[in-house]
Amino acid sequence: MERLRWTWIWLPPFAGAASVLFGGVVDIPPLLLGLVLIITVLAAVHHAELIAHKVGEPFGTFLLALAVTVIEVGLILTLMLQGKSGAETLARDTVFSAVMIILNGLIGAFILLGALRHREQSFQQVGVSASLATLCTLTVLTLVLPNFAASTGPFYAPSQLAFVAIVSLLLYLTFVAVQTVRHRDYFLPPNEEAADLEAHAPPPSGRQTLLSGVLLVACLVEVVLVAKALAPAIEDGVAAAGAPHAVVGVVIAMLVLLPESVAAVRAAMANRLQTSLNLALGSALATIGLTIPAVAVLSLSQGLPLALGLDSRGIVLLSLTLLVTTQSLATARTTVLQGVVHLVIFGVFVFTTLVP
Repeated sequence: MERLRWTWIWLPPFAGAASVLFGGVVDIPPLLLGLVLIITVLAAVHHAELIAHKVGEPFGTFLLALAVTVIEVGLILTLMLQGKSGAETLARDTVFSAVMIILNGLIGAFILLGALRHREQSFQQVGVSASLATLCTLTVLTLVLPNFAASTGPFYAPSQLAFVAIVSLLLYLTFVAVQTVRHRDYFLPPNEEAADLEAHAPPPSGRQTLLSGVLLVACLVEVVLVAKALAPAIEDGVAAAGAPHAVVGVVIAMLVLLPESVAAVRAAMANRLQTSLNLALGSALATIGLTIPAVAVLSLSQGLPLALGLDSRGIVLLSLTLLVTTQSLATARTTVLQGVVHLVIFGVFVFTTLVP
């Protein structure tokens, strides 16, 4: 696996300047902040990939999904604590956007591109079915049920919010245990000899792995700090454009998922569709299973309002997405058609978000 040297030296210059940058002494243009954020996210995911190459599948994809979700949770909590208008719906909008981007945009893209190159691709049906069953349960409990289980919908009552947060976390942890320990073989590629040069590269040494772990944590902290400085510019830009506030959640989700999306597409192009699906579905599960409990704790401890229930448009699109995803991944084989269908639904989601 290629060792990108800049990821080892990227952190110190910005860590050294962090006190000045975030102390408000220097006014940094939003465009430069965005560039810093993207490169730092890429560095973080690269270190996660090094560690993943050391520990193997499916631990590798789980680690990548976990790293991306930690970034997303940090961004959401940071913006919620600022208490600006629309903060109560930020978690819902970001989680919903992440699910729609992953299940439609990302899955559609790598299925289509993989099918164009390899005509037809296969994966382990039992592992994907388990992932989808867990994902359907989590999405309905967190994004749909609040509208019907509470008189204050789309807000859960405090006791209901605490219960759903605990159940979501337990369900996600159970899935992780099944994926990485009890039934690990369900999530391994059906053809482990698929052509991928990186898969045959020698794994990093123990020292390199340890150093990557330290730098991964440092990069994640830096991402949250940079995003905190960039958040006002994102919200102001959305407001200036006259776009709905939900677009902020879409932008955050796209920024966070960009590196993982690249990794998933690369895996599909190398005929490792199982790895792509592990990345995509694992990230969607982590987004809900970890984000919702985290924002629930913040909401309950700080007394912040938290609206989780989707509107009717969101419920329809989510239901369609879950139905189509379950059907398109029901045969353990994919073709161009599935990819196009998912991308069409993603296009509808983006358009209706911009033009509600």
